[in-house]
Amino acid sequence: MIQLKEKWIENIVKGLCVILIIISFLSLLKIVTATPTGPVITVVSNTTMLPIMTNRSQDTKGTITTVTLSSLQQDYKWKAYVGNVSGKLTLSGANTKAIYDWSLGSITGKVFATRSNSVSWTNVACVNQTTIDSEEAAFGTTSSMSDSINLTFKNTAHKGFLVGTVNITNSTCRSTATYINGTPQTVNETATFQEILLRDTTTSSLVYTSLINSQQPGYDGIGNYDFQLILAENESSNTPSTYYFYVELG
Repeated sequence: MIQLKEKWIENIVKGLCVILIIISFLSLLKIVTATPTGPVITVVSNTTMLPIMTNRSQDTKGTITTVTLSSLQQDYKWKAYVGNVSGKLTLSGANTKAIYDWSLGSITGKVFATRSNSVSWTNVACVNQTTIDSEEAAFGTTSSMSDSINLTFKNTAHKGFLVGTVNITNSTCRSTATYINGTPQTVNETATFQEILLRDTTTSSLVYTSLINSQQPGYDGIGNYDFQLILAENESSNTPSTYYFYVELG
């Protein structure tokens, strides 16, 4: 089930709403310019790794066999979204009628995802350890796990950006970089797909932030995407976690 949430941009700038249908996941996406508002998204595909079969070995009776085992397994503590963003800036009245609008060429901006359905965008800041610990506790994980939020976002390297009118200084927040063609990127200020952890200081909600980089080769080596985003999930729950998505253009 997809939840859709709309919010008009404060004053006169409103992002164009687009709907994505995310198969198998509950989520809601919004587009923001100076403050969050609702977008339009279209689900292209949903994919997961196929089960890997185990090989058997037949050894002679009375033998001792030394083996090295290697396994590649899907991590159910996480899920991911990749895709493209479109839209335009508009100068509209309360009835949504535009007096003028501006189409965008190469899309820039940010994609946000959070479990909170209400974010105070004027009060966002870098995530702190308390918020990370709280989010991990909600998912039944701990900061020492190799695939925890804490260790996945162990770096602090990213370019600077604005969230509405709030300036996020370069390399001040916890960050990571998602893969290209199945290969890790170096986490630095020039990485193609940068993901940064923010928080709403009024509610301590964790806000995942992906910096839009228009039409770049993605994780699969096949498609070109504007963003790639990994989100924590509760592997012990049968109900997918609901995330609310927001986009800020520009």
